[in-house]
Amino acid sequence: MTILDTGVKYARNVGSYTIGSGSISELRFLLDRRRALGQGYVVFFVDDFFKNNEALLGKLAPASGDEVLFVSTIEEPTVQSIDEFVSLLRSQNLIEPCAIVGVGGGIAMDTAKAVANLLTNPGSAASYQGWDLVTNPAVYKIAIPTISGTGAEATRTCVMTNKDSGLKLGMNSDHTVYDQVILDPDLTITVPREQYFYTGMDAYIHCIESLSGSYRNPIGDAFSQQTIQLCREVFGIGDMMAAENRSKLMVASYLGGCAIATSYVGLVHPLSAGLSVVMGYHHCVANCIAMRAVEEFYPAYFSEFWRFAETQEIDIPAGVCVGLSDEKFDALFNATVVHEKPLTNALGEGFRRILSKEKVVSLFQKM
Repeated sequence: MTILDTGVKYARNVGSYTIGSGSISELRFLLDRRRALGQGYVVFFVDDFFKNNEALLGKLAPASGDEVLFVSTIEEPTVQSIDEFVSLLRSQNLIEPCAIVGVGGGIAMDTAKAVANLLTNPGSAASYQGWDLVTNPAVYKIAIPTISGTGAEATRTCVMTNKDSGLKLGMNSDHTVYDQVILDPDLTITVPREQYFYTGMDAYIHCIESLSGSYRNPIGDAFSQQTIQLCREVFGIGDMMAAENRSKLMVASYLGGCAIATSYVGLVHPLSAGLSVVMGYHHCVANCIAMRAVEEFYPAYFSEFWRFAETQEIDIPAGVCVGLSDEKFDALFNATVVHEKPLTNALGEGFRRILSKEKVVSLFQKM
């Protein structure tokens, strides 16, 4: 048995979804149905980008007794921030909501997933970083993405960084999967153009890593191939933010999440994790920065990625590792090679022979 055989065994998809312009209007019906089953209150986790957006908040239509919590996106989720949200809800005796709703990008949706797990499982978030450590079913939860690419609305993980240990790893569990997803492309209109590209590329990178790895299956391959085709249609020509393309990218994000739920990422994501943990870059832009270093591993996809960036006139940060100290490079190396499963998927069980410290440092120097 290899290390990859200890991870993904069975793939669970989202229970149900609705898609299309204006589909956020379905939320009230879904919540009314949940309220009728028991506890009547709902907890919303909303990206703080929308804190003063009365139009969006009005569409959520929180009822009396509901709790609306805004999630800062300055930092990506940490086990500490998740524990703080759980403590807040426990202090208000809001431990048995009929539903949790995550509204926003990957940070807000992952936060909602993690809290839904911890309200029904004892202990702290740090104790559930890993594979299938969550034993009790989570609170029923609904995702409403307002940006496309991370696949957080579809995946079985919610990624968190432990500030004490430096470990960036998710709660990988079937209980983490959303029960319902509302895919409304109207909600992505306000996304800043560069962020739209960075996040959209997360779906593309998920799938090129999956298709290039050793842990594959026909269903995951089909999800990945369709995601890549949609990304080519969105980013390869014309305006990536046209209405039709926003709808396509929302589908690509969902399918990309389904794809990676059956497999593993590859080399880009561990390098990206190093940039996030050590240097504070958000995940999606860190992925794009890491693409500067992977031509020898993904040559065709490397070229295609940079064609996308040129076509859409997107600047990817460069020179981010220039002049770093030896201590910083040590930290980047350690934060990268800790991700055994994706690196084994990409390079085999002997990945450490390929990714020597000197090799990893040279990759970061290309960024």
